[in-house]
Amino acid sequence: QVQFVESGGGLVQPGGSLRLSCAASGSMFSFYDMGWYRQAAGKQRELVAEISTGGSTNYGDFVKGRFTIFRDNAKNTMYLQMSSLKPEDTAVYYCRRLDGIGPWGQGTQVTVSS
Repeated sequence: QVQFVESGGGLVQPGGSLRLSCAASGSMFSFYDMGWYRQAAGKQRELVAEISTGGSTNYGDFVKGRFTIFRDNAKNTMYLQMSSLKPEDTAVYYCRRLDGIGPWGQGTQVTVSS
């Protein structure tokens, strides 16, 4: 089954930017509606942004206007461009199929702190 590997996280100051990547194995990536999720310490995992196979996008209200989700099906990769980062964006970020099929990856840690 398809697996996803997240990368691109790190430590950034408030107001800074990061771009996360989600690399998919196999050749079926373009057929999946995909999502970026995050889980902060002590909190439940939440959906941050989603993108359909056709490129339609939706965002959580808490990231609208700051984050952009996009995908490159030729590279089997999805991205999350994050700008104007806030300390409350600190979390482990994961990518996954929106239908919930398949395991969670290891995620990538994003820490927003001065």
